[in-house]
Amino acid sequence: MQFAVTFRHMEPTEALKSYARERMERVRKYLPDPISCHVVLSTERHHHRIDVTFQLHNGLAVAGHETTENMYSSIDLCIAKIERQVRKYKGKLEGMKARPHNVHALPWSHSIVSEAFDGANGETNGHLPIPVDDHGSTMSPEFKVVKTEKFHAQPLSVADAIVQLNLQHEPFLVFRHDTDGRVAVVYKRPDGAYGLIETPTATA
Repeated sequence: MQFAVTFRHMEPTEALKSYARERMERVRKYLPDPISCHVVLSTERHHHRIDVTFQLHNGLAVAGHETTENMYSSIDLCIAKIERQVRKYKGKLEGMKARPHNVHALPWSHSIVSEAFDGANGETNGHLPIPVDDHGSTMSPEFKVVKTEKFHAQPLSVADAIVQLNLQHEPFLVFRHDTDGRVAVVYKRPDGAYGLIETPTATA
């Protein structure tokens, strides 16, 4: 298994790298033939964050993140979360086959859009009054993309997409049906169930 550690906004240390590698090995025994593990350690003020991604031979990814005031604690808590999920789906992971070659991954992007008021003083949100101009008229908000990330919708069954959703600790997952290539989204509902959004087939 390839192992890589990236340090961001912090001084790289061999001690942290070794500690991270040791903890990742705890999870490896539950994973079927992991290809690689990438760990990102970053700090911002007093926040110490770890992001972990295991890439598996069957095309799935196992990911997790954690933030505390101590990097060693962040590593331990993150690995504990990943270990619980991997142990839960261990049998499912071992039975998963490689993704079909007749359905290719489809690029898609996710953007964060921020609401702003042109010329307004200070920030506004749902708990603060909407600003008005010099004439007392309500100012119209502007919506600006502040961050965009690119992903790929992988071919999966609905059941496998839900497993992947949980293994990546994400609120939603965009994927392609492994049978006909339709784009779909699975997401976690507040009641603990899962929602499924599907697009029609090309001939529909």
